[in-house]
Amino acid sequence: MGRTYIGASIKRREDIRFVSGKGTYADDIKLPGMLHAAILRSSRAHARIRSVDTVRAEAVPGVAWIFTSRHVGEAAARIPMRMYRLPGLERYLQPILAQGKVRYVGEPVAVVVAASRYVAEDALDAIEVEYEDLPEVLDVAAALRDDVLIHEEAGTNLAAVHEIRIGDAAGAFEKADYTRRELFRVHRHTGNPLETRGLVATFDAGRRELTVYGMTKLLHYNRQVIAAFLGLPEHHVHFIENDVGGGFGIRGELYPEDFLIPFASMRLGRPVKWIEDRREHLMAANHSREVGCELEIAARRDGALLALRARIYGNMGAYVRTHGGLVPCSTAALLTGPYRIPNYECKVHCVVTNKTGMGTYRAPGRYESCFFRERLLDMVAADLNLDPVELRRRNLVRPEEIPYEIGVTRPGAGPTVLDSANFPSALDRALNAFGYRDLQREQGRLDNGRYHGVGLACFVKNTGGLEPYEGARVALGDGPSVAVYLSINVLGQGHETAMAQICADGLSVPMEWVSVFHGNTDLVPFGWGTFASRGTVMCGNAVYLAARRLRQKLLRIAGDHLSIDPDRLEIEEGKICRKGTHEPLLDLKTLLAHVRAGVRARPEQPALEETAYFNSSQLTHSYGVHVARVAVDPETGLVEVLKYMVVEDVGRCINPMLVHGQAVGAAVQGIGATLCEELVYGENGQLLTTTFRDYVLPSSADVPPIESIVLEEAPSPLNPLGVKGAGEGGIVGTGAVLANAVSHALSPLGVEINELPLSPDRVRSLIRRSPARHTS
Repeated sequence: MGRTYIGASIKRREDIRFVSGKGTYADDIKLPGMLHAAILRSSRAHARIRSVDTVRAEAVPGVAWIFTSRHVGEAAARIPMRMYRLPGLERYLQPILAQGKVRYVGEPVAVVVAASRYVAEDALDAIEVEYEDLPEVLDVAAALRDDVLIHEEAGTNLAAVHEIRIGDAAGAFEKADYTRRELFRVHRHTGNPLETRGLVATFDAGRRELTVYGMTKLLHYNRQVIAAFLGLPEHHVHFIENDVGGGFGIRGELYPEDFLIPFASMRLGRPVKWIEDRREHLMAANHSREVGCELEIAARRDGALLALRARIYGNMGAYVRTHGGLVPCSTAALLTGPYRIPNYECKVHCVVTNKTGMGTYRAPGRYESCFFRERLLDMVAADLNLDPVELRRRNLVRPEEIPYEIGVTRPGAGPTVLDSANFPSALDRALNAFGYRDLQREQGRLDNGRYHGVGLACFVKNTGGLEPYEGARVALGDGPSVAVYLSINVLGQGHETAMAQICADGLSVPMEWVSVFHGNTDLVPFGWGTFASRGTVMCGNAVYLAARRLRQKLLRIAGDHLSIDPDRLEIEEGKICRKGTHEPLLDLKTLLAHVRAGVRARPEQPALEETAYFNSSQLTHSYGVHVARVAVDPETGLVEVLKYMVVEDVGRCINPMLVHGQAVGAAVQGIGATLCEELVYGENGQLLTTTFRDYVLPSSADVPPIESIVLEEAPSPLNPLGVKGAGEGGIVGTGAVLANAVSHALSPLGVEINELPLSPDRVRSLIRRSPARHTS
């Protein structure tokens, strides 16, 4: 038995180029004759465009071209939905450039292409747009009144409705000993990749081939759409991903700029670069999360949960973007979490407003639903005089009930089935490792001017799937060496390391032989992308399947060469051995030379490579527990996280160090989102948080060391490796656990958290309004 790599904590091999400053990002791409683009964005939240005058701007020296929607002509299609295409949403798709009307601050109106970015920015200032202001609508309640229509032709701001019905919720509520109804809301915020969006497009007019650098996340799908927009054969479009400083669901979706920059390059016959600045990113890239929920629960007096009823409202912004109704629908899909709740009804409302369009952000919908459910469970426990842990334990789906079918919770999909889990074990592991019971005695204790509290939240997160397949090609070459070509791209997850580990084990060769290539639509002809914690589940299994097939091919050739039954041979660390002996009979270098020498006799043998696609329509489910201890200053409203732990079962861990990094990074991101970050709009629809001075990201001083425990108690039966995704479990429970901890801390003041974020001003406001403060 040779060395195994799956399960080993191997340092990320890609980090060497990052920490040594040798990464290549979109803005590092410089091509001869390259022009630079800047985009004129709407300064109004809702207005008709009376005129756009570009005469003065066109006279600015160095300006190559200025174009608006009228120049785009027939190619001016609307950005299509990729998923969650609820009926009705198609009426609200975004045009490439504003057409007669603007509907949010930041909507693209015109594009300037010039000799430098500086010239392009100067020209933007010289464009004169005459607007006719219209009333703006920013919140869901106002939008649902339809007093102001954002898309007049649709006749309503309620873009779509989706309903879920499982069991008999109404009957369960009638018979319940106990019911409670609460209103919850998660605030609008978004991800901030290290490098913002950016593209460099260059068109070869002779070959009629377009190459675009800087694309990421969904290279193949975006290529398909852009090729159709531009009237090019798909194989004449080459999308190349560079190094990426994180995506988080935001970067790499299809935006208007993904068409505008290639369109400009084709029109001008020169390379064109556009790099989004941070203000543009906060204003124009997808926003996420803003979901409200009216949630009712029914239970027996002993705490047995009987039913949930929910009405969910997603603020979709001005246009429905590529994710369709994903965020509010995903909030509904796993609202029951890891619990046995036999009756569930939910009505999802997708509502358009004059804000930036909604898209996904790490664990979309699951962060929200975890907050809604876990907050309500703590309230139920208090009402029924039950320990919050015991309430959860009584209702967790038991291991013997797995696979557990919840019912149909997603539009256009089959039943949601929890494929593998031991929820009680994860809960016990978290409580014991955190010392929860000892710390629980501190609930509400005032110590040195701060109230202390401890909270917990259980979660389950679907991973993998969503799109049907991913592919990989594995080829043995000189050296010997092994090249692995992925259909997916990489946004910082460490796939170059993890996929090499999978290939090395699948092929039984030293990992040092393996090189991983990705991020180019020419490497593997078909693919989807990296999102929804699906990279390792989908593409990792494709790598494994391709490596195993190549291994079998090598054994057949070796058996033929050695005149030994291939079934009696095995590969160990790149050497052919007789099974059970560990004695090398042949190394792969010699075998490769033999194959090449015998090409004329066996023309099929030069192809020492295999391509495999892993297909699956079923979702794997990671799960776990978040636990947090906080101290709250009642004078300032400042929440300090004193201790934080994430326990997560990922089925099978390819690289514990990578999974730990994912969990810690996600938890930090979620803590920041819960305590600091919010996209705030003024009454006139102006986004007020357009710099990092206003939109506050967490620093290392804002979070404690994150403790992460990775479990492998329940491998998924849905794929050969048994893996589940590990990219989002660390963020799912952050809002819920911090809200529970702060509620416990401020329980002497009667404060209940129903809304995020937990920023100092909001916490201070809750304290000021607290019933205990007014009766004292």
